[in-house]
Amino acid sequence: MAEETVTTEQPTTAAPGHTTIIRETRTTGGGTGIVMALVLLVAIIGGIYLFSQNSETAKDNAIAEAANDVGNAATKVGDAAQDAVKTDK
Repeated sequence: MAEETVTTEQPTTAAPGHTTIIRETRTTGGGTGIVMALVLLVAIIGGIYLFSQNSETAKDNAIAEAANDVGNAATKVGDAAQDAVKTDK
């Protein structure tokens, strides 16, 4: 947050066209904006990394589940074939 300083100077002897001098000085934030930008950048990079890890895990789990479903279907087909052979005899 910027701090504003206002200084008013009046001459010690007031002359007929009285003049007031006002000087405004502003102090800078001292790099607070840069620090906040770096923190935000680190947070964004960390979030992307975490989401990409979760996405990879979800993909691996989906593949494993699909392989399990294929295995179960093959077992059912095998069982049905055996039942068909047994009933013909």
